[in-house]
Amino acid sequence: MREMVFEILTPREIEAKSMETITKELGGRTWPEPEFSIVKRCIHTSADFDYADNLCFSEDAAKIGVEALKNGADIVTDTKMAAAGINKNKLTSLGGEVHCYISDPDVVEEAKSRGCTRSTVCMERGAKLGKPTIFVIGNAPTALIELHRLINEEGLRPALIVGVPVGFVNVVESKELIMTDDMPYIVAKGRKGGSNIGAAIINAMLYTMGR
Repeated sequence: MREMVFEILTPREIEAKSMETITKELGGRTWPEPEFSIVKRCIHTSADFDYADNLCFSEDAAKIGVEALKNGADIVTDTKMAAAGINKNKLTSLGGEVHCYISDPDVVEEAKSRGCTRSTVCMERGAKLGKPTIFVIGNAPTALIELHRLINEEGLRPALIVGVPVGFVNVVESKELIMTDDMPYIVAKGRKGGSNIGAAIINAMLYTMGR
């Protein structure tokens, strides 16, 4: 059996080499920044080049997201995994904070009493923060459906919606629904997505400001 030889690299060098590989394998395809950084980081996170085709950006959404983060926008997410994956040191340095209410006992109890999902209640909580807010949805289509309702019935104006729930039930439809609202969005069309992709999109925007 041939002995395997591995190149010893630092984490920063591994990431740089990975991004070089992704850029090369995209075969010359590019996007305006910061969209290109977002596309590459989603591919880097998932090793899935489908994100080059299924990521959809409303007009200037990525630039709007970067400016919102620079100005201290908070983030509300539907999963602890997405919250854990976001670079909170960088976000905090800009005046922002990550909120995830999904396991709060009062949220659990309210969802049970109302017969709705916890993600629905979480979006309602996030809508009351009273400051510019980016909503990052990586799991629950019901969160996107509730955001659509809050936008159209209660005047919610998110700084940005990152709509990347993954799965098979109401996933495609909820993404298409949120794209009908006149709000900035970054959406992964189709079934693919996930909390890791949501965090990757936010981190890509944060990293355009330097680490």
